Amino acid sequence: MELTLDEQGAHALFGNHDENLRMLEEEFKVKISSRGSEIFVKGDADNIAPVEKILGQMQELITQGYPVKKSDVLTAMRVLRDKPDASVVEFFTDDAVQQSVRRVVTPRNLAQKLYLQSMQDHDITFGIGPAGTGKTFLAVAAAAAALNDKSIKRIILCRPAVEAGERLGFLPGDIAEKINPYLRPLYDSLYDIIGFEKVEKLMERSIIEIAPLAFMRGRTLNDAFIILDEAQNTTPEQMKMFLTRLGFDSKAVVTGDVTQVDLPDGKKSGLREAHRILGDVEGIKFFNFTHKDVVRHPLVSKIVNAYDQMEKDTPSA
Repeated sequence: MELTLDEQGAHALFGNHDENLRMLEEEFKVKISSRGSEIFVKGDADNIAPVEKILGQMQELITQGYPVKKSDVLTAMRVLRDKPDASVVEFFTDDAVQQSVRRVVTPRNLAQKLYLQSMQDHDITFGIGPAGTGKTFLAVAAAAAALNDKSIKRIILCRPAVEAGERLGFLPGDIAEKINPYLRPLYDSLYDIIGFEKVEKLMERSIIEIAPLAFMRGRTLNDAFIILDEAQNTTPEQMKMFLTRLGFDSKAVVTGDVTQVDLPDGKKSGLREAHRILGDVEGIKFFNFTHKDVVRHPLVSKIVNAYDQMEKDTPSA
């Protein structure tokens, strides 16, 4: 296939030390080389086609001025894995996801893109699925974009403080310090998206609030973007309490993994109950991620696969 880029564009396409080409080679079991204005892809025909499509459409993005990064090549691979006839150019450039959100975060697969659209289009969105799918991170990004747009006035993030094998009583400090470790993942997402200093200033002004779910009781939250994380560890009563906090001009996003419930035996999960009771309510969107939507660093995937293989190869005691 023909290479239509100048030296700078070719470097963006190939990556540092041709790392993008090596990544494509490993994923699709092909061999890629270049000479002059041509790129050569060798391998099985079924594997050559998606590689040439990715390279061709990445060239088109670079020509349009899109700043292609290594992570974008990974995203293109995921998009075509999920939908072989998808347009990579459209995925990165269409306006289905608001520009304010795109300035904050880029979806890494089709599922993430549809999830961001769901949060735009619905006042209450449930994001359900395994860890690593971006449920909470994307919700925080959507909240940050809404705050930048001034379509909301504050962000409220909460989690149930449920013990998962550990005991709160053994943690040092007062109740706020004991609960803080349960809320730490929400802080991490905010720092990644907004920045440490800005988050601290916004929290001082109560524009961003992070609190245990129990602290939401009795409140009505207007002009807010409210996120409930780890919602599988709510009871049905807590879930009802949270959802009825929604005020005017507000959005709520509920995230959780129904396979990771840490509630005591005999306690029903509020997330499971909500899915059953509210699944047909207009204005509420349930978005379900699967394991194929997990977005990991390539090394993490290899580590997980290695441990999985070890467990399969080790005879049970």
